[in-house]
Amino acid sequence: MAHSIVSAFSDNTNKSSLSHRMRFGRHQFFLSCLEQLRQKRTGYIRILDIGGTKEYWQSMGFSAPDVRISLLNLGPAAGPLEPYMDSLVGDAKDLSDIPDQSYDLVFSNSVIEHLFSLNNQKAMAKEVQRVGKNYFIQTPNYWFPIEPHWVFPFFQYLPRSIRVLLTQSGSWGHIGQQKDLDSAKKQVDEVRLMTQAELANCFPGCRFYAEKWGGMNKSWIAHNF
Repeated sequence: MAHSIVSAFSDNTNKSSLSHRMRFGRHQFFLSCLEQLRQKRTGYIRILDIGGTKEYWQSMGFSAPDVRISLLNLGPAAGPLEPYMDSLVGDAKDLSDIPDQSYDLVFSNSVIEHLFSLNNQKAMAKEVQRVGKNYFIQTPNYWFPIEPHWVFPFFQYLPRSIRVLLTQSGSWGHIGQQKDLDSAKKQVDEVRLMTQAELANCFPGCRFYAEKWGGMNKSWIAHNF
């Protein structure tokens, strides 16, 4: 029963799941932003995807001969990649190896909430705006009642000790059981959902695209299109 609920809500491999349907809707908005870039320039559009995977772009059916995407992760991407992709190794909080304004667009999908602290999130945001002319940053909304990683109602509002205990007690959503106390604490501390106000502070002057479900804002896209 629990597995079927998770699949219906947040399994991205299930094309009828809420998560996949919202990703697809988000992708349509992304394509409209990409079209704006095409109108501004000729030649290749260079995209840096922080935390990106080839599976994400494949699942969206993405194909564009004028786009080149660099997938940036802490380790090299598993190959083979699509012809329009390459792999970079780096830390989103420190992209000092990448010159200013190197990319036409910095894209990131559900990554900035995995950086443990607001200071780290601010560091990523600063680097995003430095290396990219445009940005498209998606992250779950802190105030949406179902926490999207544990897929547990109001999980993010519980005391840390309760969240750690639940993580030790079993698997929830996308989060596997962490019986070891230190591992459970690290897993809980890693995920820091953001509010719209915090995103606005990290990306001054940004615009917001709200992904809605049931009349509520499930997640935000901070962008400058």
